[in-house]
Amino acid sequence: MPVHPRIAVSRLRALLRQFPSVSILGARQIGKSTLARSALPGWEFLDLENPADLRLLERDPMFVLSRHRKLVLDEAQRYPPIFPALRSFLDAHPDRKVVLLGSASPGLIRGVSESLAGRTALLELGGLSLLEHPMEGLWIQGAYPRVHWGRPRPRPAEWYPAYLRACLERDIPQLGFRISAQRLRALITMVAHMQGAIGHLSELSASLGINYHSVAAILDIFEGIYLIRRLQPYFANIGKRLVKSPKIYLRDNGVLHSLLEVPFSRSALLKHPKAGASFETFCLEQILLHASLVDPSARGWYFRTHKGVEVDLILEVRGGRVPIEIKLGTSPPDTRGLETCMSDLGLRKSYVVNLTAQPKEIRPGIWMCGLEDLLRRLRLIPVGARGAE
Repeated sequence: MPVHPRIAVSRLRALLRQFPSVSILGARQIGKSTLARSALPGWEFLDLENPADLRLLERDPMFVLSRHRKLVLDEAQRYPPIFPALRSFLDAHPDRKVVLLGSASPGLIRGVSESLAGRTALLELGGLSLLEHPMEGLWIQGAYPRVHWGRPRPRPAEWYPAYLRACLERDIPQLGFRISAQRLRALITMVAHMQGAIGHLSELSASLGINYHSVAAILDIFEGIYLIRRLQPYFANIGKRLVKSPKIYLRDNGVLHSLLEVPFSRSALLKHPKAGASFETFCLEQILLHASLVDPSARGWYFRTHKGVEVDLILEVRGGRVPIEIKLGTSPPDTRGLETCMSDLGLRKSYVVNLTAQPKEIRPGIWMCGLEDLLRRLRLIPVGARGAE
């Protein structure tokens, strides 16, 4: 696959100036290896999905580590004993650098959080940015690099089912979870059909015929391999009853459209009842992706009261909070939710993101604009990326 520049390169290099190790985490096939190879020329690479490399490390991990001043370990979760060994090695050799690539979160790769605390920085790599590839293609076909940059380029209708099979039938069992692929597929398909809705575990468990705790455990796994996002509700002492359950999203639109059996075309998507949820998903992921690259402490929530007042996203970045509503279309929407949220939280500015071409203040302090314009206004475009000022 041809190498295309990724906007996360500058963030990776900045972290390596501060830490002896960086863990690049993200979904399988999201471009972690390609990012590392393009950003770190001259580094030694070991791929732990390669049996020869894995055997080499198993025989004597400290010897392998000592041979290289700059080393990348791809699919590091395949060999958990490397984490305590790496802790001892980095403590003894502060001049060495090691980059770990993994397709599972620290919650699933316990060695990262337990053994390497304070020694490794975490960089979560999301899908392609709209600064790296045209927006419509990412929205309709998903943000996995291979779908857009692969040579030969795969057909999304064939690539995504194969991708999901690999996640459910190979990756999850390799992490030590013994759950039938049929059960995993049933739950991930249910998530697709309730995309962006508040996830009540009791309803999911009743529909699947399994207990509440089993559903919660499987969702933890899906979140841990970056298939889903659970967007937590915002809590504040504002004297109102707020909804406490998270919203559940499949993180990538291509995976979502595959599970919903939506043809990968704009016309087909716009006819589908989940078109609005699809656009919301795309914008949400793009906003959070860019926010994390400019501010590692950036966080997002949704806001909803028991009376139904709702805002899609409250973004906290650089110490400030911004309410953001996402709507498919070009017309000004009902802004009462944003106005209530701004009043309750004492905020002066909010945004409506849609397909409009020109930004416009539609109510005092409420701006309607397109997604890329929002990224510029919130200063979420990393230095060196297209559109950075």
